[in-house]
Amino acid sequence: MDEPDFTIGVEEEYLLVDNQTRALAVVPDAMMKECEAALGGQVSPEFLQCQIEVGTGICRTAGEAFDDLAHLRRTIRDCAASFGLAPIAASCHPWADWKEQHHTDKQRYNQLRQDLGGVGRRMLICGMHVHVGLNDDALRADLMGQLSYFLPHLLALSVSSPFWQGEDTGLASYRISIFDNLPRTGLPPLLDSWDAYERSVTALVDLGVIEDASKIWWDLRPSAAFPTLETRICDVPPRLRHTIGLAALVQCLCRMLWRLRVKNQRWRRYDAVLVRENRWRAQRYGTGKGLIDFGRGEIVPFADLFDELLELVAEDAGVLQAVQALDGLRPILTEGTSSDRQRAVYAATEGSNGDKMNAVIDHLVEEFSRDL
Repeated sequence: MDEPDFTIGVEEEYLLVDNQTRALAVVPDAMMKECEAALGGQVSPEFLQCQIEVGTGICRTAGEAFDDLAHLRRTIRDCAASFGLAPIAASCHPWADWKEQHHTDKQRYNQLRQDLGGVGRRMLICGMHVHVGLNDDALRADLMGQLSYFLPHLLALSVSSPFWQGEDTGLASYRISIFDNLPRTGLPPLLDSWDAYERSVTALVDLGVIEDASKIWWDLRPSAAFPTLETRICDVPPRLRHTIGLAALVQCLCRMLWRLRVKNQRWRRYDAVLVRENRWRAQRYGTGKGLIDFGRGEIVPFADLFDELLELVAEDAGVLQAVQALDGLRPILTEGTSSDRQRAVYAATEGSNGDKMNAVIDHLVEEFSRDL
């Protein structure tokens, strides 16, 4: 079997805040035009008027993805600054009220709001998606069932949404709680083949439930637009280096699973009930309480799991030139996840709850540019 290219593409969604009030701000039409003039098709509006989305080109290495995404972040930041605004890369604004936000007036989003009802109105959340290029549909279906095991690990490293409407939710990723209210979300089903996936999608399309596979929002899915496997589990990491580290980890895991396939081996596919328990632990605690190792039958500290992950993909990281990018994730284990860091800023700030929440926003504005 010819080796796939394992190219990667990264999409990030940002929220815009007013530099003076720290409140969410509508993306001005003039700003969007400036961004589009500078970035072309790599930038677009999102579901809510306070959101903006960027996407890298097709990148062969994590280093290429870093350079591309750094350019995108700098451009969005600089364009926003001329309008008195700033982007933040976090999955929830710490205190904004979803009832005060409005969706973007485009046919796609108008239809989405109608289809989703009140559940859609609460979608004041942002995500980060990683595409890995694979060369055939059968491979995409095969790897999807195995890669699902690692989705909680990715979520735990990425968590950035502890606050919601001015309160600490007690969760490391409140975004997941909001997104799970939508249909066709959560862990992907265990499918035996590409044909099984297509039969399921075709049934929903023929019934008029969905227009196409783009309305399937699993944590991991075959992309409807590209020949890729798309990982959608992650919160948006405020720091660019963490985004690229996660993208590199997904890329390396895909190659590791492909290596097993070539040897007529595979990663064990665990029942979704078990993987879902780790997904909840990642959502609730981030990296703080460890995840269940089902082979050992015990909860393992996340630092140990991380070392095992890096050992597992060491060969692949070398081939894909991803060693440095993966090392960029290691500070999360010592400095904490974004949710940990946001809570630390909140705790260290004197004053009212509002003062503390605004300090968290200032922290997120600074982290957006940290690695640029």
